[in-house]
Amino acid sequence: MRLALAQIEVRAADRDGNLDRALAAIADAADRGADLVALPELWNVGYFAFEAYERGAEPLSGPTLTRLAEAATDHDVALLAGSIVEDLAESAAAGEDVPADGGLANTAVLFDSDGDRRAVYRKHHLFGYESAETRLLTPGEALPVVDLSGVRIGVTTCYDLRFPEQFRALADGGDGETGVDLVLVPSAWPYPRVEHWRTLSRARAIENLAYVATVNGSGSFEDAELLGRSTVYDPWGTTLASAGDEPALVSADIEPDRVERVREEFPALRDRRDY
Repeated sequence: MRLALAQIEVRAADRDGNLDRALAAIADAADRGADLVALPELWNVGYFAFEAYERGAEPLSGPTLTRLAEAATDHDVALLAGSIVEDLAESAAAGEDVPADGGLANTAVLFDSDGDRRAVYRKHHLFGYESAETRLLTPGEALPVVDLSGVRIGVTTCYDLRFPEQFRALADGGDGETGVDLVLVPSAWPYPRVEHWRTLSRARAIENLAYVATVNGSGSFEDAELLGRSTVYDPWGTTLASAGDEPALVSADIEPDRVERVREEFPALRDRRDY
């Protein structure tokens, strides 16, 4: 599977412009042979544009995800539609399984190349440090694992990187029967925490012997600047591809057989003990 991380420029509350840039990146990635394209966290409203969350919120059937499902079909690519601010009440009214009757969630959706929704992940760990996320959003509960073209994929979001137990749960199977080969991590990670970004992402790959792909945004907000550096790590924690802090496409091949070989060669997951 050829994976492309779309590190697009994200502008505060510029929904039309952000969508145009996302669609252009998807088309570009498809032209370069991508099988799976991933977008950053809250790319449509901008993570740090907290005042725009409520007016930018949509249900799962809303116009943004509908347009991205169409883009997946048009370009014959699977698509992690980054994450959006989801209106839980509207999703519930449409019959969706939601963690609360109302409020908002930071929700990532994975589509296959037919535009069918394969996974919905609502961010579990809400960031409280100098952030309004914990006040504005409801945490998710589900931890889906899906198979796309023989690659078992899980999703976490940004701050989740600091919680290794969540990644270990995905390695053990999440809400599915089999553990992941690849974890996609849409993010809005800002300066100055560059070393945290690199170290935590690599550690999650090493300790779970799985691919970890972190897709960050590019751009500046009133009080923050996204550091970019979208990266694909292999099951040894080796960097396969990475970017700087400018808009870019980051591409790498994901080989599920390699995950199996590494886990056989270095069976650390089998050597765990309960405490």
